[in-house]
Amino acid sequence: MANVAAEQELIGLEHKYWQSLVDQDLDTTLALTEDPCLIAGAQGVASIDHAAYSKMMESPSWTLERFDLSDVKVRMLGDDTAVIAYKVHEQMTLDGKPLQFDAADASTWVRRNGSWRCALHTESIAGDPFGRDKTEAGKKSPTKRSKG
Repeated sequence: MANVAAEQELIGLEHKYWQSLVDQDLDTTLALTEDPCLIAGAQGVASIDHAAYSKMMESPSWTLERFDLSDVKVRMLGDDTAVIAYKVHEQMTLDGKPLQFDAADASTWVRRNGSWRCALHTESIAGDPFGRDKTEAGKKSPTKRSKG
């Protein structure tokens, strides 16, 4: 039963983290972030400490407006370590233009001195797992092949 409570707490914290991004609440974001935190995604990998994270959020090129988490899975790896994975739909403004997309995200949470913090976050934009939808050939519809 303790695992169920911890899993629900972590799902709540993941939502709180996302909401802190919507609210641009840097204090809450940092309180939920391990120092440093590893981040991996399409942009590469980084280890970001609180000072770098704060500087990065001073004038971001994007603002998150809405998010929706679904298909959430939590696995407790011990009393003080857990991983959470889910699908997310994001609606944002990027460089002044609206953008929305779907992704699969995962976070690793660690509990230190009674508080959970995100130590690793990854995001993978939804699409073909081999990236074929990112190539020119993959963007062409099979029914609209060029003559040649």
